[in-house]
Amino acid sequence: MSTRHAVISGASIAGLSAAFWLRRTGWDVTVLERAEAFRDGGQNVDVRGVAREVLTRMGLTEAVRAQNTTETGTVFVDERGRVLAELPSGGPDGGATAELEILRGDFARTIFEHLPDGVEVAYGETISTVEEGEGEVTVTTAAGRTLRADLLVIAEGVRSSTRDRLFGDLVDRRELGVTMVFGTIPRTDADDDRWRWYTTVGGRQVHLRPDNHGTTRAILSAARTADLARLGRAEALRRIRQLFGDVGWEAPRVLDAFDAAEDVYVDDLTQIRMPAWHRGRVCLAGDAAWCVTPMGGGGASLALTSGYVLAACLSTAEPEEALAAYEDWMRPLVDDVQHLPRWIVPIAYPRTRAGLRLRRLGDKVFTSRLFAPVAAKFTTVAATERPLPPLAVPSSPGE
Repeated sequence: MSTRHAVISGASIAGLSAAFWLRRTGWDVTVLERAEAFRDGGQNVDVRGVAREVLTRMGLTEAVRAQNTTETGTVFVDERGRVLAELPSGGPDGGATAELEILRGDFARTIFEHLPDGVEVAYGETISTVEEGEGEVTVTTAAGRTLRADLLVIAEGVRSSTRDRLFGDLVDRRELGVTMVFGTIPRTDADDDRWRWYTTVGGRQVHLRPDNHGTTRAILSAARTADLARLGRAEALRRIRQLFGDVGWEAPRVLDAFDAAEDVYVDDLTQIRMPAWHRGRVCLAGDAAWCVTPMGGGGASLALTSGYVLAACLSTAEPEEALAAYEDWMRPLVDDVQHLPRWIVPIAYPRTRAGLRLRRLGDKVFTSRLFAPVAAKFTTVAATERPLPPLAVPSSPGE
């Protein structure tokens, strides 16, 4: 019997997890990545819930733990940097700061460096056309390369162009009305080992988080509807400076550093909701299928888990049945994170002084010992009592 072949588009967490597990279960795997080289950097992600079990089965728990961002907790601060409230932490999933905190790029690289032999990763390659045949799919890249496969996994992220071409009629984009600007800035002696979170009027926030590379990860976040993500870098930074120029606290430092930073990224937060994640021999994984956004949280955990679940289902059933089982298993985890309360944005991003006072009062109540169990539920993602699907592993790859 010939070895089954999977083509995966996207070499971040979801795509690399799928590559890892499909190869482990005997598939030949080709990963296509549009970037010209591996993409390091990025902001904090974490491993929670059932994803911790997946990581253990990969044998990578200690490798991830060794690259912890050094963040020990999360505090809300005022315009002078004084701590107003501290989010409760503890247990393997912690609070806002989990036990296994790692930068996105470090996490993806850890998986990449431990891929089983036989996985091909091709950089600078994008999909041009996809043709489905009887029991197979033919992928042609922009460079003219043709790949015939038994399965195509689209793991390109929230703005996946391949997904839109093949599943456009099923894609429901839900704008949250929040823009986030991410970047890496120089560390100062005033920075510590906590996630410091500052909220002020006008629906604006400033976040500073430690990393394990001697720098600080910064986020400017605002409740707004302007499409900043589509602007060029210079114009986007100009408008961001206008928006955050009077915010105070560490905002001037962040704005100045963003002007020189090479990794500034602007994102108008958008959830992706779809009634189905597969058609024929094509399926979706990670943000391309169900982007939960940083407000929902748990995107990395869901991405990691999806790779295992997909491979496990395909290892014990024929593709049509397996892809349906993959969706059935993953959807409750995704639905749990995607259903954000309507009040979350107005409360999280107060526009007036009165709203800010109410928010800060709520923070104190919410982070009190009495309400700690309630607060913990808001940071619980990828949690399930269902066992992971069984994985049928051949005695050697390719059997």
